[in-house]
Amino acid sequence: MIDIALVGTGGMMPLPSRFLSSMLCRVNGKMILFDCGEGTQVSLRLLGWGFKQIDIICFTHFHGDHISGLPGLLLTMANAERTEPLKLFGPPGLQHVVKSLCVIAQELPYELEFIEWPTRANGSNFHTFTEDMLTIKALPLWHRTPCFGYSIELMRRGKFDPERAKAQEIPLKLWGALQKQSGETIVYNGKTYSSDMVLGPPRKGLKVVFCTDTRPVPAMAGFTSEADLFICEGLYGDEERQEKAVARKHMTFQEAAQVAKAANAKELWLTHFSPAMPDPYNYIKNATDIFPNSVVGKDRMSKTLKYEE
Repeated sequence: MIDIALVGTGGMMPLPSRFLSSMLCRVNGKMILFDCGEGTQVSLRLLGWGFKQIDIICFTHFHGDHISGLPGLLLTMANAERTEPLKLFGPPGLQHVVKSLCVIAQELPYELEFIEWPTRANGSNFHTFTEDMLTIKALPLWHRTPCFGYSIELMRRGKFDPERAKAQEIPLKLWGALQKQSGETIVYNGKTYSSDMVLGPPRKGLKVVFCTDTRPVPAMAGFTSEADLFICEGLYGDEERQEKAVARKHMTFQEAAQVAKAANAKELWLTHFSPAMPDPYNYIKNATDIFPNSVVGKDRMSKTLKYEE
């Protein structure tokens, strides 16, 4: 399963009840943070999931409302006696930006590992990081600075077939190990056994997509295709702000809903709201008229996604 929480849903500047952009994911014993705007630490504490065990931080881009909370978070993790390396993903220049911010967060007791992905025009390709059954993909978007959207995909192995195992005379003591392994082999008494000998075809996994600070790009629908949850910016809810959205390279509620519909997503959470829009609920109909399962996000709203039986 995957646990998802919106840590902050604000754009540009924080409000008393709305911290800046951030999203937290728990999956396979890992925690992955997406963006780290001002106030992220406070909202994480209110959420109560902890933060010492964050394994990866993915940055969409380097505007202040998406990364300015990082130095304080790194220091807090250090004060919590973290020693394990922390992976940081983002656009080109990630290491330079983070090290510049860390002038006020020096001598961390853990290593920072940087993974910088090159940008490509119009979001024509995406980049991939895979670890066991978890895959993170990064799609270049269209903003005023290099920017990525991210997907988290949790694959699901095929169902174990005991009749196949018996028919191939696979020793009972190997069944458990073969169920847990994927693509690896076990040599026992001079014979080689593999998981594909006892597992059926892969079953439907889980997919979450997080895109913020962008104009719609052609690849977004395919990148988001069949997502269980699509979290997308809706800086403006009012149709009259369309011209401003285009000029500032952002999206409206309607545009986010159009992408969700084209992608056949299951659910859309809107986020990254303009501070000039104190009550996004007033505009939700602009999204639901296009994609009925649209929801206004709020700080610390969470959901657990589970495999279909």
